[in-house]
Amino acid sequence: MADFFNSLEDGWTIYLWLIVGAMIVLTAIYYIRWAAMNDQFDEDIKYLVFDEHDKDKMTPEEFKKAMEVSKGQEAMREEYLKKEAARRS
Repeated sequence: MADFFNSLEDGWTIYLWLIVGAMIVLTAIYYIRWAAMNDQFDEDIKYLVFDEHDKDKMTPEEFKKAMEVSKGQEAMREEYLKKEAARRS
């Protein structure tokens, strides 16, 4: 195997690095697209750590927003679970 690499002309490693770099860029693009399609860039996700017991730690507007976001996430989860159940049956 070492003889094979030694028999190649000078400068072949740059092409290897270009191919590897292109693969890394394409992989990054694929996963960023996946994240965008699966709501991974949702700014309101920070409100999901709060529940009804945190009302005294928040302003009324923030608490209302947190409860709305939580209900929306629960609805999305129920919809996803229904789709998964339909897919499996």
